[in-house]
Amino acid sequence: MIRFSRLALVAIGLVCTCLAGHPALATSLAELYQSQTIVNGQGEEHRQAGFKVCLDKVLVRVSGDQRLPAKPQMTALRDKAGSFVSSFRYRDRMEGIPNHDDQGTYDRPHDLTCQYTPPVIDKVLAELGSKPWLGERPIISVLLAVQDARQHFVLASDGDERPYMAESFQSAAGPLAMKIVIPSKAALVKTGAIFEQVRALSPELLARTVGNQELLAGSLVWSDKELGWIADWRLAMAGKTYKWQVRGVNFDEAFRVAMRGAAQILSGNGQPE
Repeated sequence: MIRFSRLALVAIGLVCTCLAGHPALATSLAELYQSQTIVNGQGEEHRQAGFKVCLDKVLVRVSGDQRLPAKPQMTALRDKAGSFVSSFRYRDRMEGIPNHDDQGTYDRPHDLTCQYTPPVIDKVLAELGSKPWLGERPIISVLLAVQDARQHFVLASDGDERPYMAESFQSAAGPLAMKIVIPSKAALVKTGAIFEQVRALSPELLARTVGNQELLAGSLVWSDKELGWIADWRLAMAGKTYKWQVRGVNFDEAFRVAMRGAAQILSGNGQPE
């Protein structure tokens, strides 16, 4: 227990050190009330489908509540999703690549970004029994133990075991207007935070000591039986530890589940599903 407590205290220092170099940047209201999806062209059919996806995303982004898209009222709201959009724009994902055969700009994949006004989205949230999660959102520090058939390690921002994982985790935070910090290899070495210890970290102890900073602890284990990763996540808030899991997914989805769950908790919307 003494060894465990010392590790936890050192990990706290690691978290604070990482945060010191990454000050929180407030998301502007305009940035908060926007969402993005990929569409297969600029035609009306693709645009209307994109509007539906963007509506789901902006409601979760603004409220932090991942349960909203599953509400029965969403069926009718999606049917008029375009009416909630104040403006939209496209970005050609194949920009600079010439069209081939009979392909035109309407047949190429595009990023569709939808902009909304706060009164419109806030009214929709109220109809769904929700409300906006405004103010500066906390930076989340991530300590993650990863294991597959070949190796196990603690995820580092500059690690080379699975170099795309840290980038994927960062990408998962953006749609929710959140920011994360993943420790560097040097920081992990300094703490002596080995795989087994990181996987056993107590979020209760860390939450009490870190104060107003948030720590997301997790494990990611490959399962041949599940044909994917099993991800377990833990985050403590207001004296309560929340745990959630997803099974049989790629690591991109595992990180999206992690961030949706963290947003659910930190926005005051309770236990992740």
